[in-house]
Amino acid sequence: MSFIRALICILFPPLAVIDYGCGSILLVFLLTLAGWVPGVIAALIIVNRHR
Repeated sequence: MSFIRALICILFPPLAVIDYGCGSILLVFLLTLAGWVPGVIAALIIVNRHR
């Protein structure tokens, strides 16, 4: 994972997973609405897993 991608995961979690499919975007968006930290954690996990 690049530094830029990690920074996007922290600042705008749904934007970081935009190229991983609609389900990932929806999941991260809902978690971000529930709280910023769960959205960031989910985005980091998704970006690191789909390498």
